[in-house]
Amino acid sequence: MSATGMCRMSVKMTLAAVAVLAVPVAAHAQTYQCSAPSSVERVHQDLPSESQPKRVIPIGSYTLAITWAPQYCRDNGDRPGSAFQCGVENRFGFTLHGLWPDGVGKDWPQYCREAEFVPPPVIRAHLCTTPSAQLLQHEWAKHGTCMPGYRPAQYFAQSAALYGKLRFPEMDAASRTSLTAARFAALMAGANPGLKPDMMRVTATKQGWLDEIWICLDRRFRYRRCPVHQGGLAPAAPHKIWRGAR
Repeated sequence: MSATGMCRMSVKMTLAAVAVLAVPVAAHAQTYQCSAPSSVERVHQDLPSESQPKRVIPIGSYTLAITWAPQYCRDNGDRPGSAFQCGVENRFGFTLHGLWPDGVGKDWPQYCREAEFVPPPVIRAHLCTTPSAQLLQHEWAKHGTCMPGYRPAQYFAQSAALYGKLRFPEMDAASRTSLTAARFAALMAGANPGLKPDMMRVTATKQGWLDEIWICLDRRFRYRRCPVHQGGLAPAAPHKIWRGAR
């Protein structure tokens, strides 16, 4: 996955707390329930390919990508790897897709070095934030390996810390209003001091439903204005939020 492609609510908590979470938790205008499993599914290696080659270039900035889980489950709930996220036992609002190193220009580093398997305890600790073991392995292989000196535990701790600081607008209320990408970005910015609408990109499905938010960060993980080439919806693009119950 890339900062423009495949890579796929907020509670600040310790790893131990994540591991034992089994009751509903108020999460900055989201309510969710997540029970981490006693064991995690076996993951497979995620390797570079002809279409997604190894690319080692300097890091110029970062993107923190978060996914709107109700829409993900609406589109992908019947996929074999989606049971933990989309089954009846758990309920999510925004989830953490990943922390992506970006380059200085339009290209970004990826698959920078051989990736070990993410240890099962690390996967389990982060499943209530990124609810897919294979996605965690993918994020480490494609993106985490490009961060010098990082190992899986440090990479996911950094990602989760950035995600855990986020606050979200009241999504039920927002889903009942007429929105554009710019209006939703303004709602998101209003909930997060220091974050401005031009420091994020909103993405949507082909039908205009909220998919992800990409938050732009500098090399010190501070909010920054997104580059023009980052992509996302045009500010005036109509925008809808799916809130269907599972």
